[in-house]
Amino acid sequence: MTGERILVVDDETNIIDLTRLYLEREGFQVEAATDGAQALEKICKLEPALVILDIMLPEVDGFEVCRQTRAESDVPIIMLTARDDDIDKIVGLELGADDYLTKPFNPRELVARVKAILRRLERTPQVTDRPLHVGDVTIDPARREVIVAGEPVSLRAKEFDLLLTFAEHKGIVLKREQLLDLVWGYDFYGQTRTVDVHVAHLRKRLSGSSIVRIETVTGVGYKLMA
Repeated sequence: MTGERILVVDDETNIIDLTRLYLEREGFQVEAATDGAQALEKICKLEPALVILDIMLPEVDGFEVCRQTRAESDVPIIMLTARDDDIDKIVGLELGADDYLTKPFNPRELVARVKAILRRLERTPQVTDRPLHVGDVTIDPARREVIVAGEPVSLRAKEFDLLLTFAEHKGIVLKREQLLDLVWGYDFYGQTRTVDVHVAHLRKRLSGSSIVRIETVTGVGYKLMA
């Protein structure tokens, strides 16, 4: 993990300088972009291990950067928002961001999240050659493909990981904190909304199934039923 390239995208140079200081102390290489157009260019050219992306950017805003990046890449994205408001966070997660932090943030917490996300990516997945079948849903871990009622369904990386985790624990109630650890791979910081947004997405993807559903267990979490 040490030495991996992180792209920090923010139009505030003090944020870039502070983030660079803490990341470089941990051995990361840091590149910077100050607007959305520059960010898209550097994501394509540098292929960073992770992107720290501010929402409020000149030229192209962070939401659009995230949307365009997700069309081409699964690079982890941590979004930064200046508003302590659920709407920015939800939109970012809807577009495929992996995590988010509200400004002003503790740079140590940002570094911890960067490390945790990269640790998750380093884990060797338990891939089997055999697809998993849950009702009329087939999940192929090796090919990362999903078939719902005979029709292929396109899932984002986190949605696929979440579905696979549910399938491996079919019928078992999983707490939001457990899902954060199993799917996102970092210690629970209070962002259970991350799980809720991705579950809502996954339910839409599974809407073609008449027998497979993700049930909410009030006050606890979720379980996959067939």
